Amino acid sequence: MSKKQNGLIGFRYKEDRWPVFIVLSLTVLDFILYFTINNLAILIGYYLLMILPKGVICAWNHHHQHLFTFRHAALNRALEFVYALHTGVTTHLWRLHHVLGHHLNFLDQEKDESRWKRKDGTPMGVIEYTLDVALTAYTRGYQVGKKHPKQLSTFLIYTALTFAIVALLVWYNPVAGILLFVLPMITSLLFTAYVTYEHHSGLDTENEFEASYNNLDPLFNRLTGNLGYHTAHHHKQGVHWSKLPELHAKIEDKIPEHLYQGSIFMSMLFGRGVRKTG
Repeated sequence: MSKKQNGLIGFRYKEDRWPVFIVLSLTVLDFILYFTINNLAILIGYYLLMILPKGVICAWNHHHQHLFTFRHAALNRALEFVYALHTGVTTHLWRLHHVLGHHLNFLDQEKDESRWKRKDGTPMGVIEYTLDVALTAYTRGYQVGKKHPKQLSTFLIYTALTFAIVALLVWYNPVAGILLFVLPMITSLLFTAYVTYEHHSGLDTENEFEASYNNLDPLFNRLTGNLGYHTAHHHKQGVHWSKLPELHAKIEDKIPEHLYQGSIFMSMLFGRGVRKTG
């Protein structure tokens, strides 16, 4: 597809078409169930079944906040509403908290919006970190926004609109509204915080090439849009996710061997310490 053809449908990068299609398809499915299913057991089962898929959607919301998917603002705001229903992260929240916050401060644990150290300098455990980051996400995003009024204004307006629509959905159909939208939003926000603990915790350094763990497992990176190339992502956060393997290859020699994790499944089961093979 040429750049001109790609621009006609609004995408900046053609690689985003399939992820967006999948996310929109899941959103349509959510609303079909909302309007047609009243069986509590089915709704609970669906909520549990979708915890991991919606958790994966968080990675794509993250990518969008770094580099907007569409050329047109209206399409981006609409996509962000869809992402919010799955992830609990509204328009510009990660842009403030993560892009303008964490990425600038991840080497300084006194300022990092996703800090893994307590105030006394001791490291948090994964549960403490998860709760700390998730429960303070909106307040920390707001604090960063004070330095970026234009971004803050967009965040406040669309967050209020998103929560108002979710409230209407719960009012109209309380059980389906809670199980299809409210609980997934809460669960996904906690899931996002939980998985980001593995990105930097324990790496107390001022060297950007020694401050992130990387996971080169092909399945993990296919599911998350190359989020496993985390050092490269921090090195140049404005690079589109599809270009991260290429960027990683240019800086690979600067990344210590112990900062590579193995398979996503091995990492989930056994944590860190599973190095890349080959």
